[in-house]
Formats: sequence, structure tokens, C-alpha cells
Amino acid sequence: MWLFITISAYFINAGVYIADKFLLSKKIHSSIAYAFYVGVWSIFNIGLLFFWPWMPNLQELTLDLLAGFLFLITLVFWYKALHQSEASRVVPIVGALTPIFSFILSFVFLGETLSKQQLLAFIILIGGGLLISLKQTKVYLYKKVISRFREIIGEIIGEIPASAQPTSRLLVNAVMAAIFFAVYYVLIKYIYIYQPFIGGFVWSRLGSFVGVILMLFVPDWRRIIFAQQKGAKTPKNLFFFLMVRLLAAAAFIMINWAISLGNVAMVNALQGVQYLFLFVIILLISNKFPKVLHEQLGHGVFLQKLIGTVMVCLGLYLFIA
Repeated sequence: MWLFITISAYFINAGVYIADKFLLSKKIHSSIAYAFYVGVWSIFNIGLLFFWPWMPNLQELTLDLLAGFLFLITLVFWYKALHQSEASRVVPIVGALTPIFSFILSFVFLGETLSKQQLLAFIILIGGGLLISLKQTKVYLYKKVISRFREIIGEIIGEIPASAQPTSRLLVNAVMAAIFFAVYYVLIKYIYIYQPFIGGFVWSRLGSFVGVILMLFVPDWRRIIFAQQKGAKTPKNLFFFLMVRLLAAAAFIMINWAISLGNVAMVNALQGVQYLFLFVIILLISNKFPKVLHEQLGHGVFLQKLIGTVMVCLGLYLFIA
């Protein structure tokens, strides 16, 4: 059941990404502002408690609020990495590392394991997701990659060259985002083991809301948040905008539900399915909306994504079989 829930959630997320391409009229250039506005939406989850009332004890509440606050910190690192580079560079790094870190942490702290076939499916899904999400991979550039890596780390203990500093900052923020995503997912899985799903989910979301309130007490952050709001345009189709946000919230709830039922690492590894859905949707409708959506498929990129698609399908087959 959790596999179906996960795939459905990633399909919705792919649709939300496409819809946002049409809706977003202004970019948020601050990771603090981005985390704030995402966190503000968390308060609306409290409505679920009217249908499934549940009150945690002090220890449970502390864990719930910590998980929500941790998710807010994760968003800051995530958006910092996105702001420093193209999504096509950041998403593959975070998308590949998050399930790996989740696998390690869930094994250490939750005792979750994978069979040999599941482990093979796990690796293939991550590899397939990488190939689909990357714009283009040129194997013959490996020497350039190695040279760049040496520049970044210097002479083992040497200083990082100025030319490599932007890349190093990107890697640090992307890796930190992956680590925090993994820690959050493992912690929230632990919460769902000992708490009812709706109760644990809602109270953890309140942790994110408490976090955004605390942000306002930092003068510099408050100035950034309010400055971002000035001049913001109202979406042309408000109803469509709200529907998209509700779908995004539903997908997030479904992923959390899948985590509560299944394996944390596999739920994260299945994100390759989202990249597959995204690729197919863009492929089908990009000709109709070329100004909004475009997918470069020349110079071997199509073959790369096709191989990634086959790998994702193979990973799914191995896992289901």
C-alpha cells in the first residue's frame, strides 16, 4: 500500500512543479523568506485535529516540535543551494544523497534493513533518478571533473581557490540539505512508530510554524521577509493557485504517510519516479507551451534520460517482485 501512496504522491509533485511554472510571477531570492512562507502554511494542518483529535505528552510534543523545526532548517539549506546554482545541478546531488543518508540513519537508529534484491532496486532507482534529473552527462569530461575536484579540496590541507569557492559553497549547502532531509525523515518515522499518524504529523507541522514565528524576532530576518512581500503580485487565477497549493500539501501528507507505513530509504529512493513523471509530462506538453516549459533533448540527452527511465522501471520491477 505504501508503494502506491509514494508513487501517487510523486506524480502529484510532478504536476505541482509544472503548475508552478505557470503560476510563479516572482522569484523568492532569500532562503530565509522561502522557509518562512512555506512554514506559515503549516498552521493550517491543525484543522485535521478537529477530525482526529490527539494530544501528545511532553516528551512526544518535544520530538514533534523538534521534527518540524528541523524541517524548517532543511528548507533554508535546500533553497540556499538552489539559489547558488541551477536546479539541474542541485536536485541530482540532494536527490541521490538523501536516500543514502536515510538508509544509513534508518539502519543505525531504527534497525530498518533491505533484502539483497531491494538493495539492488534501491541503487538502480537512485541511478535512474540521477540520469533523468541531470541535464546532460558527458563521460568524456571526467578529467575536467577530477581537476575541478582537486581545485576545490586544494592540496589536501591547502586553502580553497577563489575560483572554486562558489562550487564548494553549493556542495556544502546541497550536502547539508540532504543530511537534514534524511535526519528529518528518520526522526518523523520514529515519531510515527509511537504516535498516531495524523497526531504526529500535525504537531510536527506546528513545530515549523513555531520556527517561523521565532524568525520574526531576528531583526535582519524580519526585514528580509517583509521586503520580499513588498511588490509581490497576486496570482492571476487565485482559485487555481490555491488548488495547486492544496495538491502540494496533499502530496507532502501522502509522503509522510508512506514513510509511516514503509521503509524510509525506499520512499526517498523512489523520488526517481517523480523525475520520470516530470520528464514525460514536459515531453508531452512542452510543444504547446514552449515559452514556459522547455526540455533540451539534443546531444545525447534524450538517450541519457531514456536509460534513466529504463533504470527507474527496472528498479520498481525488482522492488515489487
